[in-house]
Amino acid sequence: FLTEWINRTLKEEHIVVKSLEEDLYDGLVLHHLLENLGSLKLDVDKIALTEKKQRQKLSVLLEAVAKCLQLEESQLKWSVESILAKDLLSTLHLLVAIAKHFEPTLALPPNVQVETITIETTSRGLKTSNAVEYITENKENIEAQSKDDAFDELFSCAPDKLDAVKKALLQFVDQHVGKLGLNVKDIESQFSDGVILLLLIGQLEGYFLNLRNFFLTPASTMEMVHNVNLAMELLAEGGLLNFPVNSE
Repeated sequence: FLTEWINRTLKEEHIVVKSLEEDLYDGLVLHHLLENLGSLKLDVDKIALTEKKQRQKLSVLLEAVAKCLQLEESQLKWSVESILAKDLLSTLHLLVAIAKHFEPTLALPPNVQVETITIETTSRGLKTSNAVEYITENKENIEAQSKDDAFDELFSCAPDKLDAVKKALLQFVDQHVGKLGLNVKDIESQFSDGVILLLLIGQLEGYFLNLRNFFLTPASTMEMVHNVNLAMELLAEGGLLNFPVNSE
């Protein structure tokens, strides 16, 4: 699931991951993934060939992850050394944490656990201990903890008020993009290509968007996604979007 998710996310960058242990330890894929998902600009070289450079690179990347996820060092289930050593458990914990933070709607398989065996060398010989490691959360716990936001509540508790909210939003949009000679009648269809959204952001924030930066008349899904991606970046930069949104 994680391999497919990474490949889908980095498809446009022509990056293909076949093995989580072998393809993620040097930080290259993680670097691309974090920049793509979180629009993070990381001050580190894309390619690190020596172990020293790879260690330095991973240190910067994992520090950025901990900062984004607001995790203390004691809460981390991975480290620079464990990722560099191609430790599968650490790599899984890291990827699950990144996925949950940047794409909370991603349907990660719940209740995934593995049995680990730790072997220690003691003065009396080898000592083994077994433990169960949880990779993804228990589904019942997730459902119990989940809280609906205002719009989720609107859909489930007051669907009769949804039309009134849509009408109010349409009036709001029309009031601003109407100055550009545009008319919005349908939120779902007219926002799907990102054009109205970009023009609305420009109007509200008071700046002009260079027409070379987006497609005014997008002719393909790729061009539409480009527009929506740009809109998400602008909203994030303006401090208006503090949770990830899947552009597709």
